[in-house]
Amino acid sequence: MTPLQAADADARDTPRPDVLAPAPWTAVGADADGVRVTAVRTFLTGPQGCPYVVTRVETNQPGLYGLGDASDPQRPLATRTLIDEYLGPLLVGRDPADIEDLHRLLLNSGYWRGGSIEHNALASLDLALWDLKGKVAGLPVHQLLGGRAREHADAYTHVDGADAAEVAEKVLEAAGRGYRHVRVQVAVPGRDTYGTAPRDAAEAARRRARTDRWDTLAYLRHVPGILADVRDRVGPDVELLHDAHERMTPAEARQLVRAVEDAGLYFLEDALAPEDAAHFPELRAAGTTPLAVGELYHDPRAYLPLLAGRSIDFARIRIPTLGGLTPARKLVAVCEMFGVRTAPHGPGDVTPVGMAANMALNISSPAFGVQEAATFRDATLEVFPGAPVPAGGHLLASEAPGLGVDFDERAARRYPVGAPLEHDRWALLRATDGSAHRA
Repeated sequence: MTPLQAADADARDTPRPDVLAPAPWTAVGADADGVRVTAVRTFLTGPQGCPYVVTRVETNQPGLYGLGDASDPQRPLATRTLIDEYLGPLLVGRDPADIEDLHRLLLNSGYWRGGSIEHNALASLDLALWDLKGKVAGLPVHQLLGGRAREHADAYTHVDGADAAEVAEKVLEAAGRGYRHVRVQVAVPGRDTYGTAPRDAAEAARRRARTDRWDTLAYLRHVPGILADVRDRVGPDVELLHDAHERMTPAEARQLVRAVEDAGLYFLEDALAPEDAAHFPELRAAGTTPLAVGELYHDPRAYLPLLAGRSIDFARIRIPTLGGLTPARKLVAVCEMFGVRTAPHGPGDVTPVGMAANMALNISSPAFGVQEAATFRDATLEVFPGAPVPAGGHLLASEAPGLGVDFDERAARRYPVGAPLEHDRWALLRATDGSAHRA
């Protein structure tokens, strides 16, 4: 049994000590005999191949509970501990309807506030509270946010390949399935390249060992020309996206923006790391390719200079890492005011619960642009009945009360996760000189 499996063995069934449970709290005018939180439980499971932390906020009403997503695949135990030992007990005895108050209470409960781990933990409880609110009201969460602004959410899928012919073939195949937006990644021969699958067993072994290195010069020489060739092969009717995955310096990113002009990208993602965000105005001046960023941001305020400066075109919000639906919906409203569209982060390490929260915003907000759509494994669909699944290149919002996704605890136990550092190996990247590099 791995340490993570051992940590999950008891499923956190033991009641919290009474000393950790606050006295029942009642807002002004609230019914003291109404719905109250009775327990917060967390579950660790890995049906998608990465660790998921799922939170369930239970109430004194039989069968009434809310589900949340604490997606942090590199730090699941830290996130889970924060929920179990600190934030979760603060909810016990309280009215789950007071989401704004509870979000602020939990955020302020740590004197040193913020950070991705705390915000992932906070988000899981926040999503569970929104799920509960929808269930109590008998409405899907998007109706609580103002109702529909569109019929469905356009989605994008991922393809990759070794050359333009292979990538273009996959793009056209995706277009044949209804996708109007496709993210394209290109393998650089002999080098580690983000977003590309290993070509054979030998390359897969090198990936696991992280022996291939990142080479920015090789990437800049190779990838822009392939992207332009793909555009020529597929024509103008498919939107192409590309993710640089924050691997370049500001000067190198400016070169990339200029070099990909001929590809006619829908957007170029993460050309800069968060710590280099002040350079985005220079990228804007370097070319006309739309710019997207945000999946690494854990503080919604980090977007404000980029929005006010008209420096980006798409906000790649990650609801779990931002602290939940409560701050994310406010950020999306600001995006709308500045004419920036949203492209929520939706890879396989965001649970179906988190994806359902994305959909609540996507359907209700005029600012929506496109949704990244993970291909959930059959095991994940088993564990999360009601998971959002794209069809015809887009996603439909659930009309079930709450977020519309359930969690099968018994099925979840069949998919344990690996050792704590196992999922980190993908990020142990080195540059050609042997220095540690952003993944």
